[in-house]
Amino acid sequence: MNPNTTVALPQRGPAEHDRREQIIKAANEHFRHYGYSKTSVAELGKSIGVSSAYIYKFFESKQAIGEAVCAQYLGHIDATLFAIADNGQSATSRLRNVFKSLMKKGLELFFEERKLHDIAAVAAANRWCAATNHRVALYGIIERIIVEGREAGEFERKTPLDEVCMAILSAMTPFSHPLMLEQKTPEELEERVVAITNLVLRSLAC
Repeated sequence: MNPNTTVALPQRGPAEHDRREQIIKAANEHFRHYGYSKTSVAELGKSIGVSSAYIYKFFESKQAIGEAVCAQYLGHIDATLFAIADNGQSATSRLRNVFKSLMKKGLELFFEERKLHDIAAVAAANRWCAATNHRVALYGIIERIIVEGREAGEFERKTPLDEVCMAILSAMTPFSHPLMLEQKTPEELEERVVAITNLVLRSLAC
């Protein structure tokens, strides 16, 4: 998969429709309360007063609904990281803050929205479009910071840009992949994000 290529989410019907948003909202609430696996399309339909058949006019499956909910949440994370990439600080500071914020958002999902974390884990394990597009967004954020860091004379220019970006994206995986976040305590992750970020920044130095 090209790291710059987003994937269209599976959907039916008009992209912008009040009913679509109503279904996503109901799914978000049900998934948070009951979990993805224990929520049926019939239950979602009942909660908003429509049939399962009607929901299938907008989404081809429960997975497609899960994708929409997951994409919405991951989109919030991406927006936060893009804001960091655009905040005018040095490239070094921005890259450090992207690492920290990514880990913080992952921990919030794990500890405060555990059932949504489970959906994110399913999305990552099964390479849902939402997870793929989140990875594409991360690559774009990294690329922007590296390019601007090179232009400002903060980072070396000899290593091919795509190689640098893919390496950093891989280094971020322990702080962004739902299943990997489960394997360490918050304290361990805090230590690791500092150590890995320092190592990355040393490798980028001129």
